Amino acid sequence: PGLSYTWLFNNNTLDLLEDSRRFVSQATGNLYLAKVEPWDVGNYTCAVSSAGARRHVRGPPTALTLRGDGVMGEYEPKIEVRFPETTYAAKGSSVRLECFALGK
Repeated sequence: PGLSYTWLFNNNTLDLLEDSRRFVSQATGNLYLAKVEPWDVGNYTCAVSSAGARRHVRGPPTALTLRGDGVMGEYEPKIEVRFPETTYAAKGSSVRLECFALGK
């Protein structure tokens, strides 16, 4: 509670308002990058601050590199869809069908 997350890229604060490919979850602190480009290569550092505790802490930098072979190994992106062939629902009820993607 009361934590705020910021990410730095090569020691500069990421300007997320001008970059629709990047998103920081204020619930988890995770940084999400969509469609990684060569100019995304560099060091990423998470900074956490607490206004109530008047504290600001930075984690160690994490390097992002591009693989030239295009192989992602065990974290190769994949999309899974698990729906039964037929889904029954009563009129006026709610139905939840899930689809998600995995990858790094």
